[in-house]
Amino acid sequence: MYVPKQLFFTKGVGTHREKLTSFELALRDAQIACYNLVRVSSIFPPKCEEVSVQEGLKQLQPGQIVHVVMSESATAEPNRLVAASVGVAKPRDRNTFGYLSEHHAYGQTAKVAADYAEDLAAEMLATVLGVEFNPDSSWDEKREIWRIADVIYETKEVTQTAVGDREGRWTTVVAAAILLP
Repeated sequence: MYVPKQLFFTKGVGTHREKLTSFELALRDAQIACYNLVRVSSIFPPKCEEVSVQEGLKQLQPGQIVHVVMSESATAEPNRLVAASVGVAKPRDRNTFGYLSEHHAYGQTAKVAADYAEDLAAEMLATVLGVEFNPDSSWDEKREIWRIADVIYETKEVTQTAVGDREGRWTTVVAAAILLP
């Protein structure tokens, strides 16, 4: 059975006249272009430890199949703001799973996209743990309910934004959680 023991977060941006190449350049900027990335759903594994990008990359080999939770967004529209974000909610009980969330958007600042992704992961974790709250309440109100319930250990995010190339070349942003054996 394969359950990731570690993960790291990374992000990148790329610009090129071809959409696929701009995506490749964003993966290069995120330092994950040389791996065969397999997208998986959004579970933060039990007992999983976060490591730095540098520490995580040392464990990988070019061409390796690597599981990833990734968000991406692209535009060829000049000056259009694009955002990609991955949020995480880690449970206090490290023997249970948490959640990773992917969010991509147009016109959102890094702060708005980051808050949204983090909030989404925390909501998914809170609901599976049975914490009742009003989903329409503010992030601060929900955070206080979760703090009192004492079931969420930590939330965070990784977010990449960019403004579309002024000459109309493709601009792609990626944010990713790389799962390690």
